[in-house]
Amino acid sequence: MALVGLFNISKNYDVKQLLKGVDFQLNEGERVAIVGQNGCGKSTLMKILAGSVEPDEGKRIANSSIIIDSLDQNPRFEEGLNVRDAIENELTELKEAKERYEELTLLLSEDFENRQLLEEHAKITNYLDHHNAWNLDDKIERILQEFKLKEYEYKSVNLLSGGEQRRVALASLILKKLDVLLLDEPTNHLDVYMVEFLEEILLKEKFTLLLISHDRHFINSIATRIVEVEEMKLVSYDGGYDSYLVQKEERMKSLAKSYDTLIRFLKKEEEWLRRGVRARLTRNQGRKARVFELREKAKKDPTLIRKMKIELEREKKSFNRGEEKGKNRKKMLFEIEDLHFSIGGKDLICGFTTRILQRDRIAIVGHNGSGKSTLLKLLLGRLKPQKGVIKVGEFKIGYFDQQREMLDDNKTIIDIFCPNGGDIVDVMGKNMHVFAYMKSFLFPEEYLTKKIGVLSGGEKNRVALALLFTQKVDCLILDEPTNDLDIQTINILEEKLLNFSGALIFVSHDRYFVDKIATKLIVFKGNGVVEESYQQYSEYLEIEKSIKELYQIEKEVKEKSLANRQTPTQPKTKTKLSYKDQRDLERLPELIEELEAKMDKINACLANPACYEEKGLTTLADELKRVEKEYEELSERYLEVLELEEELSR
Repeated sequence: MALVGLFNISKNYDVKQLLKGVDFQLNEGERVAIVGQNGCGKSTLMKILAGSVEPDEGKRIANSSIIIDSLDQNPRFEEGLNVRDAIENELTELKEAKERYEELTLLLSEDFENRQLLEEHAKITNYLDHHNAWNLDDKIERILQEFKLKEYEYKSVNLLSGGEQRRVALASLILKKLDVLLLDEPTNHLDVYMVEFLEEILLKEKFTLLLISHDRHFINSIATRIVEVEEMKLVSYDGGYDSYLVQKEERMKSLAKSYDTLIRFLKKEEEWLRRGVRARLTRNQGRKARVFELREKAKKDPTLIRKMKIELEREKKSFNRGEEKGKNRKKMLFEIEDLHFSIGGKDLICGFTTRILQRDRIAIVGHNGSGKSTLLKLLLGRLKPQKGVIKVGEFKIGYFDQQREMLDDNKTIIDIFCPNGGDIVDVMGKNMHVFAYMKSFLFPEEYLTKKIGVLSGGEKNRVALALLFTQKVDCLILDEPTNDLDIQTINILEEKLLNFSGALIFVSHDRYFVDKIATKLIVFKGNGVVEESYQQYSEYLEIEKSIKELYQIEKEVKEKSLANRQTPTQPKTKTKLSYKDQRDLERLPELIEELEAKMDKINACLANPACYEEKGLTTLADELKRVEKEYEELSERYLEVLELEEELSR
């Protein structure tokens, strides 16, 4: 059923025409993503659909019974409201409906044949069903936790940062469950865990949705259709981002115009998806199926949970060990030893040690506020370690920050790229005309004489990134480089980064971008814990989620077991690890590593005919079986002690 439609819509801003004779229809249950270059009219289209902007020509028709609302880029709240109040204020109608439902239920228990009461009861029941508003308090609590707003629950909402205020506004919109929800860049200011939660809610609650986003992973997970604004017209593609790539390539091929460059990009993107993402998706689905199957089996045999946790941790470790080989021949750029850093009593980095080498492509990922940008500042020398050392080699660094400090608002683009006159720029050792180079970053020629100060945030980001690739550097350090960029510009950035011969260190929450660019992750886990992984980010997150689910299953099984167990007296509460437990906690990691090395050595011999003929296949197979058994036993014991330590620390 169509909820809102646009017919023959045209819209101009100043002298620029954005939309010309376009038609659009949003049906109930659809989740439509609008894509296109910055400035092409995406936000204007959304505002016309919302009814907040009038078209110059054409007609908007909306179902009169529906409620449409949108996420403001800069939300405003009443003075004096705390975070919880700000959310609950938006849910007044739902709470009143719930209270009235309870009143009616009580009245009907005494007068169950009252027709008027029955009709009102049925109407309110349908209303609460439609908005899924039966357990609002639980939902508010969960959304405060998942959006990291719990710590600000009783703080004035107007004292929060812009990003935090947007999370409060987004929380209210999700809980209201409107008939049509309009979201303009909803993943801005959300870390990857918040984005995953948002995806879960939007899919589970079956929202009708129109969104603008440059987050391709989010679009791929959420969208049932993609609409591209292109040359003032709309082109519709069924499915998510990967489906859009296939359909768009076919469309480009069928057009008479020359789209060789775009088709080449589309082919590259499709190939990358086929080679990597879909293969990982298959593995992740298998992993999810195993966790689901385990739920029932674990009730009878809880040891299965621990075995699967070990298997998943081992999957991460075996991947990492394989990637480390052959790296020590590369030039060392940074050597970090026992690094510690905290702010305001909060530990951000505790005892982190690593080496960053020539040609490393490292993504720094994790929760908002966990210390990612702090690590960049430590590498740049803008902050000093509180403990530990960072040894820096001889090399040049190019830095891109979110404040775009490299740009001067009073200068024109041509002034910045050709400060000594002329019109030639050096791009990674290749001379290019400044117009040709800026055209590759989607700037028309007339922009060359524009001052930086008059450009939009997205345009300034494009200039800053273009400038970065004209610098002769050995290492690029980038802080959230995809913010305010459209998908087409992100594709250009990815191509430049993949062709860059130096080291790359960047902070990003964009899973698709990280998967495509990074060969190594530095993951901020919180509370000062920092770990490394050589997996692709989306797969790392899936394994992390599976392990979290296993801990939850184990907790449920333990709680049920304790509830069923009858004990005459309460056992004495432990306050610290026993001597044996403490000793195992200290010595087992080293023993487990030795066993891992043994397994690697035996497997290498089994792959070498000269080696296994000398030592004997049967002997090697028996030895591998013995070592694997010992590895599993020690790993189980180590997990057991870790869990005990965690319980005692609570």
